[in-house]
Amino acid sequence: MKPSRIVVTGLGAVTPLGADMSSTWDALMGGESGITKLDTPWAPQAAVKIAGLVQHDVEAAIGRVNARRLDRSQQLAVLAAREAWADAGLGTGGVDPERVAVAVGSGVGGAQTLEDQLDVLAHKGASGVSPYTVPRMIPNGSAAAVSLDLRARAGAHAPTSACASGAEALWLAALLLHTRRADVVIAGGTDAFISPISIAGFARIGALSRSEVPEEACRPFGRYRDGFVMSEGAAVLILEREEDALARRAHRYAVLAGTAVTSDAHHITAPAPEGQVRAIHQVLADAQLGPTDIAHVNAHATGTPVGDAVEAQVLAEVLPHRPSVTATKASTGHLLGASGALEAAFAALTLTTGTVPAIRNFTEPGDGIDLDLVHGRPRKQQPDVVLSTSFGFGGHNALIVLTRP
Repeated sequence: MKPSRIVVTGLGAVTPLGADMSSTWDALMGGESGITKLDTPWAPQAAVKIAGLVQHDVEAAIGRVNARRLDRSQQLAVLAAREAWADAGLGTGGVDPERVAVAVGSGVGGAQTLEDQLDVLAHKGASGVSPYTVPRMIPNGSAAAVSLDLRARAGAHAPTSACASGAEALWLAALLLHTRRADVVIAGGTDAFISPISIAGFARIGALSRSEVPEEACRPFGRYRDGFVMSEGAAVLILEREEDALARRAHRYAVLAGTAVTSDAHHITAPAPEGQVRAIHQVLADAQLGPTDIAHVNAHATGTPVGDAVEAQVLAEVLPHRPSVTATKASTGHLLGASGALEAAFAALTLTTGTVPAIRNFTEPGDGIDLDLVHGRPRKQQPDVVLSTSFGFGGHNALIVLTRP
């Protein structure tokens, strides 16, 4: 029997660009930046003083009671999942909770709660520590929170593969649907860990941009790129088999035609070109497509000197026909474990709208970078096949191919 196609029927996001998917996309297409100066008591001593912050009143949106119980990353995941669920037309029910699964990944889980509560412990003692500390900091907390909120009972999975976590969640969702372990999967990623220790840690390995001009800091593939900008946020996609979506007359943004997850076994932070090449070939094989079928790429491209150079080399080697390439972290910053899911959502919207977002802050390419980079303004294009790439510390590679419904 021919395998069922997997389709995207709902999108949700909370990002530095907007409180939902629609406002985030509009801001991205308008060339806006979600990067701002940090305004915290510890910012003056921080090695880097900029980040991508969600400006939406998340605690008010989630409810004060839930806000006390959930880490910020969990709050963001729940809000994005609620939006995606409603966008898919599932808000009024009609689906068996026993057939709804969750796959929400995170790069660092509730690390912000751990850092905050360590400070409480140091200053107020053990009696001051929140009783919600453990459920707020566990790595599976966001998947569990979404499952509880939307009453999903077919399993709550929490892929943790650094900055590939959100994309790996989509890979897992496809497996759950193809094996009929679920009929609907709420899949995506979330992270919220903009703190003294996270910024200090990333700065110590030279990963962060040192620019003091927030909106110009992240420069993917650019000659003057000097690192990424940390951001927070969440993105969630609703995935289901196409026949089920058609039966309930759901809108289909895209077909999840192929997924691939590989590991480099090379280095904890340095990317391996051959690993990325292998991952692209694997996702194309899964989609039953060839390299020349790819018309557009939403690149991982964080703005680091080494990472962008390797990815550009790989794309030029495997896709020599020069598909259009965008890099949306220039606008959003790096949402860590949420980035892969958000960029997959952007890829789906590119298929739907026929428009490719421009790379903000791009003036000229770095040495050795020879790609068809979309910059200056969004490009009108009607791609039939889009590739979204995500790479994470540890040698994690998670790639997604989306096609038109």
